[in-house]
Amino acid sequence: MLTKHGDKIAIHVDKSAAPAVWSQIVEELGDDPNVAFCDRVKCGWGEWSLVLATLNALKMARSKWPDATHFYFISGDCMPTKPRAYIARYLEENDKDFVEHNDFYESDWIKTGIKEDRLRYRHYFNERTRKALFYGALKLQRALGMERSTPKGLTIYIGSQWCVLRRSTVDKVLALTASRKDIPRFFATTWIPDETYFQSLVMHVVPREQVENRTLTFLAFSDYGLPLVFHDDQYDLVRTQPHLFTRKVSENALSLRERLRDLFSQDFDRMVTADTAGALFEYVTRRGRVGGRYTERFWERGGKIGRGNEMLVVVCKKYHVGKRFMNAARRAGGPMAHGYVFDEDAGALPALGGIETSTPKRGRHRRAVLRMLLEYHDAERLMICLDPSNIDALRDIRDDQCNLRVMELRTDIDDDYLLGHAKRAGLLPDEARLEDCMPLIRTLDRQFRDDSNALRDLNLAHFYTLNLHDSADLAGEQIARFLDIPFKNGREMAVAEMPFN
Repeated sequence: MLTKHGDKIAIHVDKSAAPAVWSQIVEELGDDPNVAFCDRVKCGWGEWSLVLATLNALKMARSKWPDATHFYFISGDCMPTKPRAYIARYLEENDKDFVEHNDFYESDWIKTGIKEDRLRYRHYFNERTRKALFYGALKLQRALGMERSTPKGLTIYIGSQWCVLRRSTVDKVLALTASRKDIPRFFATTWIPDETYFQSLVMHVVPREQVENRTLTFLAFSDYGLPLVFHDDQYDLVRTQPHLFTRKVSENALSLRERLRDLFSQDFDRMVTADTAGALFEYVTRRGRVGGRYTERFWERGGKIGRGNEMLVVVCKKYHVGKRFMNAARRAGGPMAHGYVFDEDAGALPALGGIETSTPKRGRHRRAVLRMLLEYHDAERLMICLDPSNIDALRDIRDDQCNLRVMELRTDIDDDYLLGHAKRAGLLPDEARLEDCMPLIRTLDRQFRDDSNALRDLNLAHFYTLNLHDSADLAGEQIARFLDIPFKNGREMAVAEMPFN
């Protein structure tokens, strides 16, 4: 869409993407003279790799197209919201860099998580994938007094990573990066440096009056950090905002995407705009109906976990065993995890617009809940626990386009456990004795066995089982395959945690 109208695109494709993805992109776009591919980096959320990938793209674009006037940072889910003629005129008439920059220490731009410690200490581990090591290393540095100072003469600013830079500014930033090795070295161990690197360097090399403190890409977040995703019924909203692009446009918003493509191809360069999104968002959320200005509650329209996302489901009747396995799996390198999301109310969930408030509500919108949890964590993998009797929830997940892995934990279920289960479920009074209720106990025992058989009848492609007394090698292999981690890590987890009971 963009190169068709003469724009140039320098593309970075995450090195961790599947080889087929890279091959398809090169096959589709490799012959376009307006497309260039930069050196690939394996990226991790919050890591220096995101800045390095952006620098690689800038260097490629700067060398291949020396006459380019502006360098606009976009992602794969961005779309233009104005005609190309409008965008060209706007940039020509506003001879500035557009970089959101807020004082790192004085502003309240960071809503959750660590703040000063992002800079004060070195971060070698990813908080999302290796949480224990991340916080362990941070705690150790605090204890040893290993604080560091920022690069000499550099004031740290923070803001959105979606910048628009003039050619002269790009040249200055790249020159500073090359001449001051201490600067990239500092940010390489800073947590979430894509929110501080360009923001700080641009303000260091460009006079303040030449930098507009805002982004030209329309993006919005809820109070709990969940990004707003735009859908077909929000064309007028994104079109009339005073921005040139928007993110995140839903992959399912086919009509919105088509209308924005058509708008971009138009040749008029004047439009009436109004910065109304903030007030509108506050209005609809105050009413308690997210998206209520346009339609019914957003989860009632149906949700999908989504192609490319992966669900890991731990199935276990004993809830404390399932949660213990889940927590051990997280420590072994597994994904973000929540407990028995569809079976109990005790587990803490982030605010998801009200859908998280009760088990029945979550049960009516299972895939929407899981999709929102993935988006909340900005993750592509998520692990939950599930009661074996909740086979409908597993069928619902299986019927989505996501990848599904299931681990069944088979524990000892004796008569005493069945008696306790019957009392907890309200099937028997607390004073009931085992010898007085054996018919019910036998019925529950058959039900539990039937639940396990129903799980096997799903014929899942990635189904794994742990028995109570499996050997470390057998258990380690099952754990490693389920979590998609090295066998060594799976075996270490088995040795440390088996038997699960």
